[in-house]
Order: sequence, then structure tokens, then C-alpha cells
Amino acid sequence: MQNLLGSVALIAWPILAIYLFATKRLSLAILWTLMAAQMALPTGALIKFEMIPQFDKNSIPNLCVLIGCLVVAKRPLRIFNGFGLPELLIVCYLIGPIITSQLNGDAVVAGDRVIPGATLYDALSSAENAFIFIIPFFVGRQFLRTDADARDILVVLAMAGLVYSFPLLFEVRMSPTLQSDIYGFAATDFVMTARGGGYRPMAFMGSGLIASFFMMTTVVAATALWRTRLQLFRLPPSGLSAYLGGVLILCKSFGALLYGIVLIPMVKWTSSRVQMRVAVVLVSIALFYPMLRSFDLFPTQSLLQAISTVSEERKRSLDFRFSNEDKLLRRAFERPVFGWGRYGRSRVYNEDSGRDESVTDGLWILTIGAYGLFGFVAQFGLLGIGVFRAAAALKLSKPINGAIFLSTIALIVAANIVEMIPNSGLLPWSWLLCGSLLGQSEALRVRAMQKRRQVNMNVDVASHSALKS
Repeated sequence: MQNLLGSVALIAWPILAIYLFATKRLSLAILWTLMAAQMALPTGALIKFEMIPQFDKNSIPNLCVLIGCLVVAKRPLRIFNGFGLPELLIVCYLIGPIITSQLNGDAVVAGDRVIPGATLYDALSSAENAFIFIIPFFVGRQFLRTDADARDILVVLAMAGLVYSFPLLFEVRMSPTLQSDIYGFAATDFVMTARGGGYRPMAFMGSGLIASFFMMTTVVAATALWRTRLQLFRLPPSGLSAYLGGVLILCKSFGALLYGIVLIPMVKWTSSRVQMRVAVVLVSIALFYPMLRSFDLFPTQSLLQAISTVSEERKRSLDFRFSNEDKLLRRAFERPVFGWGRYGRSRVYNEDSGRDESVTDGLWILTIGAYGLFGFVAQFGLLGIGVFRAAAALKLSKPINGAIFLSTIALIVAANIVEMIPNSGLLPWSWLLCGSLLGQSEALRVRAMQKRRQVNMNVDVASHSALKS
């Protein structure tokens, strides 16, 4: 369990957030409140009171951002912006857990294992947790809408990667024990950190996969700064990208490295239009993946054969994931629309012993199992809608740098969504980027409409003047 310092870190975070909102620009206060929490707060530490959602690494920064915007910055937060597809998805996302809980009042019994049915308290608690978790989406959509905000996002990412490279490099050499040494407990089994004769670092992110993916996004952000010739701490942008790329390699994650190999050259050398098309394709694959797997249309065998040419170990790991997905899908489609609810009800248990026989890695299968296709469409639709809207609005982004920033963030968001197929790394920072991407696309459309109105008004005035003459 966490030591005193772990609890103090959680309790002190609102103080840091108030300082940031009182002294920094709103965009930077939002970005650093969430980013620094992801980097420094202990994974797995929590403070819990009866009948109140737990306060942890995810909920505390989210609530701090909400209070910072409302109280310190005195900026009211809008949940809805009119009523369109995003608002419909938001409503579905928030009411879906309530419907699911109300439909799962029966107990799940397997052997000597009994999981009780959901109650009204579970319904309200689920909806409350869903709202707290999605706060960064609302904040990003409303307050991170401009080209300058997009630039701030990439600068903060690159800066965070530079700062975080030091604890990660320390763990590469000395082993991933920083959280245990500082906060008194480990976020995962030590055996899970061994890779390639060394260690996969994670610092305070709870998983080497999350830390590796984070480092990949910082390299992509640094590459966008390199392309737009923006310096960080007077460091040469090319050197910063190369350094962060080296740290990414040392993180020993094949998936994150593969994303980097694809995205980094794309950000540096291809047009924003090409980048947006790739982002749209990636998100589309993720959205249709459950249907493809359900009807056995996804080329699992071809993918396994391709992976085997790189590593037999990774092939076995991926094959194991596919096997578990098949079992979990069969279980999920016993209640396909609204799912089984929380507390492991959607997992596969041995009928005789009650032993848990499933391994849940991907967020998509976790979501479908718990909240059904209704919950999957709501959650992944919200995550991905910004990419589609940004792709449609790209032509309205006139400054070259603005288009580069927009397409780079879209690629990062798209990669994050694809990463949720094999893994479950959905963080408050992910929601913030998705909301910001949607907000930027909406702001571009608003500015384009205002410009057209102004042009029409000028034409009308000129015509009226000509008639009077």
C-alpha cells in the first residue's frame, strides 16, 4: 500500500493546480495540471471515502482542472455546444452505465464465485465516474481551440518527454523501482518489466507500455516542432527529436517503436492532408475492429505470420491475445447491447471452480463486455470524432504551421485509439487531446463562417453604394 508520501502527493495536487491556474495562461495551466499528474503521481494510489468516487491519479487532476477553470480562471464550462453528433455521443456515454446497471440486477455465479447484481447505487456511481473521467474532453473542446493552443500542446509534450527521459533512463539502467522506492509500493509485478536482457522502464506511469507510448508521442511532437522550426530551450529541434527517439528505442516496446517508425517520418516529410488521411484510416480500423473480429474478417493469421518473421515470442503473445478476445467476445455477445456491467461480470469463469480464465488487455473488449455495443460506440465515437471533423476542416486552416499542428495531433490521437485495441491506455491526457481536436475543427468552421458573412456583408454594402451612385 502507498506510504505517507503517496497520500501527500495526491492531497497536494490541488494546491499545485491552483498555483498553475493563478500564474499561467489558461492553456498551459490545463496542460501541465494533467500532464504533470500523469508523469509524477503514483499509479494505484488512492483516497476513498464511503459513497464518494475514489480520488486517484486520474480523478484528482480532472477535478482540479474543472475547479481551476470554474473558480480560479472564472471560465464557465459548457458540456454541450449546440446539439449535434458529439452531444448525442456524450449523452449516450453518460447514460449508458445507468442503463447497463439497471439491466444487470442478477448475480453471476460460477462454481463458488458469486458476483452480486448491480444496484441503483452502482448505476449512479458509474455515471458519476464516467463524467469525472471525461472532464478533460469538455475542457479541451472549449479552451484549447486555436493554433496557439495546438502549438502549446506539442511544446508541452516535447518538454515533458525531455524531462521524463531522465527517470526512464535511470530505470533502464537500474531497474523500474522508482515508484516503489518513493511511494512505497509497485504498480505492477517486477517480472513484467524484464525485456531483452534488460528492463522496460515505466517510472510512475504504472506500465512500461504506457510509458513507451507516451515517449513515442513526445518524439512525434518534437518532430512537428522540428518541421516548423520551433526551438525548445534553445535546443536544436533535430537534436531533440533524435534524443527522444533514442530514449524511445531504449523503452523496448515493439508497438510504440512501430508507431514511431511510421509517424515520425510522416510528420516530418508528408503533407498535412496525407497525415489526416492516415489518421482517418487508423481510427476507422479501430472503430470497425469489433465487427471485423465478430465476423472473423480481421486477418489474424496473416498478422501472426508477419509478426513471426520479427519475433516468435511476440507472435505467441499476440496469438494469446486473439484467443482471449474470442472467448471474451462470445461472453460479451450474450448481452451485446448494454453489456454485463462492472466488477468483472463480463469475464470468463470456469463453471466448476469459478477460476477466472480470461485476460483482458484491450480497452475495446473491456468496454463491449462491460457496457455493450452501446457503450463502445459512445466511448470510441467520442474519442474518434475529432479526427474526422479535423480532417474535414483541414482546408480551412490557412497558416501552414497551424495545419501541421492540427494534423500532428490528429495522428497522435489516431495512434492512441488504435493502441486501445491491444491495450487499455486511456488516460485523461488522451481525452484532453480528443476534445481539443474537436474544438479546433469547430473553431475553424466558425471562423470560416464569420469570414463568409463578412465578405457577403461587404458585397451587399458595395452593391448598395453602387445603386445609390
